[in-house]
Amino acid sequence: MLVYLLAAACAVGVVLIAARLLRRGSDDDKPDGPSAGHAGSMISALFLLAFAVAIVVPWTAADSARLNTHTESRSIAEAAWSAKRLAAADAARFQAGLADYARFVRDSEWPLMADGRLSPDGWARLEKLRRDAQALPTKEGDDEGKDARTALLDHITAITTARQQRAMDARTSPPPGLLVITALTGLMVILLPFLAGARPRGMTLLPLTLMAALLGVGVWLCLDITHVFTGALAVGPDAFNGVLAELHRLSAGG
Repeated sequence: MLVYLLAAACAVGVVLIAARLLRRGSDDDKPDGPSAGHAGSMISALFLLAFAVAIVVPWTAADSARLNTHTESRSIAEAAWSAKRLAAADAARFQAGLADYARFVRDSEWPLMADGRLSPDGWARLEKLRRDAQALPTKEGDDEGKDARTALLDHITAITTARQQRAMDARTSPPPGLLVITALTGLMVILLPFLAGARPRGMTLLPLTLMAALLGVGVWLCLDITHVFTGALAVGPDAFNGVLAELHRLSAGG
């Protein structure tokens, strides 16, 4: 933050020095003069750039996080199908454990991700599934059982990888400085005509007021979508709803 402030102070210093040293030409004190026009176009360009980045980055992050939840839920389903190749008792145990994990993520863990964290209990449940799969007994020459255990472990590893990515997604947000620049440049776009000396009256206030309202909505949208699991672009547990339905059909013999 100190570096940003120093950079701004240096830029202001350059303007003041240039104003003192370069005195040739006529005074420019009109609201529509070259100084106000140049400043207005540059501030507008800077606002549009910051606004675009503040919208695109969270939007992309939300799409990536949504895709990852489907990857995790798909891995849960594949693990359940792999467990079906085990002995009946073991298959039922692992399918119940996978369903319990998916239900825990949907019902108990999802609200925590709005605060940027995952529950340690979720990691414990997944680790128990891994240990139980590694402890499955296999008989000599039982290639089918060995293949089923290997496939189950592979899918549990895929679940773990997707869960780690979900933990990163829950902590992801745009740099705070970007939001500050977006808000400040938006405010400057609104106030620049007044700072340049213009005094709009009557109907000329209407387009300026409308622009200010739209800029306010746009800046609020940037703040509202900063987190992928809250706000207007919030990623919901739809993928886990789907996999729970699939696991229910699987356990019912579908």
